[in-house]
Amino acid sequence: MEFLETPLAGCLIVRQKKISDSRGFFARAWCVDEFAQQGLNANMVQLNTAYSHRAGTVRGLHFQAAPHAEAKLVRCTRGAIYDVAIDLRPGSPTRGQWFGAELSADGDTMLYLPEGLAHGYQVLVDGTEMYYMTSARYAPASASGVRYDDATLAIRWPLPVSVVSDQDRNWPGFA
Repeated sequence: MEFLETPLAGCLIVRQKKISDSRGFFARAWCVDEFAQQGLNANMVQLNTAYSHRAGTVRGLHFQAAPHAEAKLVRCTRGAIYDVAIDLRPGSPTRGQWFGAELSADGDTMLYLPEGLAHGYQVLVDGTEMYYMTSARYAPASASGVRYDDATLAIRWPLPVSVVSDQDRNWPGFA
């Protein structure tokens, strides 16, 4: 695997190294040793998956507060998403900044988010599925979020937003 820096400290694009032949390809999507060698949280304890019917759907921006803060490794397995990370870490030089990357089933990239970042995504293709591993179990009392359309963050979603849950509409703004 190849680990590429983003503008947010500790948030990385993870590129799979594909071995291709006439059958297709083989690639490693996870290796605890490679993540640990990069100094990343390699203690993934839960695997979540989500399916969205319609392009334009936005899910997020979600995070879990301490003591259940979680690192995430996000991968698109069908269709395509625009994946967004927002730095919420107090004292971070990039606090309040966001980074977005397109992840697709046809691509070879994943996004690693360290603890202290909020995560969300927009579905770019009807019938999209993604999965993400987390370093902490879901803890409802620690679950929180930031509004997807917060004016101070000014996230540039690639498509008009068409579907958002009531919960995601009602998260507070970043400030």
